[in-house]
Amino acid sequence: MVSPLASRDSHMLTAHMIQHLLLMTIAPPLIWMGEPLIVAGTVRWRLPNGPGRLLGHPAFCWLAAAAALVVWHVPSVFRLALQSPAWHFIEHASFLTAGLLFWWPVIQPWPSVARWPRWTMLLYLFLATLPCDVLSGLLVFSDRVAYPMYLFRPRTSGLSPLEDQQCAAALMWTCVTVVFLVAGTILSTQILSPGGNSGMKARRESEIEYENFSPGRNSQKSVEYFRMRR
Repeated sequence: MVSPLASRDSHMLTAHMIQHLLLMTIAPPLIWMGEPLIVAGTVRWRLPNGPGRLLGHPAFCWLAAAAALVVWHVPSVFRLALQSPAWHFIEHASFLTAGLLFWWPVIQPWPSVARWPRWTMLLYLFLATLPCDVLSGLLVFSDRVAYPMYLFRPRTSGLSPLEDQQCAAALMWTCVTVVFLVAGTILSTQILSPGGNSGMKARRESEIEYENFSPGRNSQKSVEYFRMRR
């Protein structure tokens, strides 16, 4: 948000798209793998069981990510975000939130509880490529500029507005496909691993302990406890 991308996103759709990819596709899985207890624990301990369970349901997570992707790329909504700093911030916040929700079922950050077979995440990832494929295809093969505001902005590269649009769409198409393919390959390896069942059993035992653990008011103490257990 404070990199050179921030100063170029209003002039180049490609820079704007790189921001979206970082917020929704790259940063969320790294956050879940880096500090899962802090993020998941905060959500779990501050929300009732009903909303807390809904936030981790694959159908809800998939729909949240698809909705964020499609809605913010509607030309009128996109223009609103580009013209208003407040709406631009809301756009970025929604992409990051939707990304965290989307990657939750895939990574299943420890010690959260998975209530669905792990192989279903392969189907989950495949279906998640469809909205991206449709949107990218429309932008790549379109013969007109979908976001006319870029026609009147100073050019900071050698690309025309239409070429910039095609470059941004191709980048999204390629990046999402590669990231999801890597995630699917890792999941498949874990599922087919000979030691996968024993690892899943041990993980399940820690998840049950986490489910029954009452953190009370001292969240930091709870985090330290489960880190030691890990």
